[in-house]
Amino acid sequence: MAQTDPILSRLQAACARREYCESDIRAKAVKLCEEDEARADAIVASLIKDGFVNDLRYACAFAREKSRLNGWGPHKIRMALCLKKIEKSTIEQALEEASGHEAEEKLQKLVQAKWRSLKADPQAKLKLLRFALGRGYEYEQVKDIVEECAKKDSGRE
Repeated sequence: MAQTDPILSRLQAACARREYCESDIRAKAVKLCEEDEARADAIVASLIKDGFVNDLRYACAFAREKSRLNGWGPHKIRMALCLKKIEKSTIEQALEEASGHEAEEKLQKLVQAKWRSLKADPQAKLKLLRFALGRGYEYEQVKDIVEECAKKDSGRE
């Protein structure tokens, strides 16, 4: 019976608790292996082969979470995944899965809530645009929602 590597076992347990992308788990492996790159590479390859690490699964979970819970738009999610060194094709696939009607509704709710706090401000539209763009949404998406908020508000007064 072969003895298992304690670092591999530790990283398997970590991956069983939550999703990790390859770059994050590689950094953990290098640190645990005390900078032994060859050993860390072997451990990461084993984790990938055994299905503990999967960048597509990670990217999909990340995109869903950031979109639904944090209200991030596709641009911000794309940039965050790029920083994790995930391939562009994998990122696009994850964004397709996470996007949809729910994301559009989330954007609308975020913008409307922010509008209520800004409507007395003379630069409210500009601030609202900046807010939504900072959340990672595209200008064309945001512009129409901001205009709609301004029209509704001016119609009431």
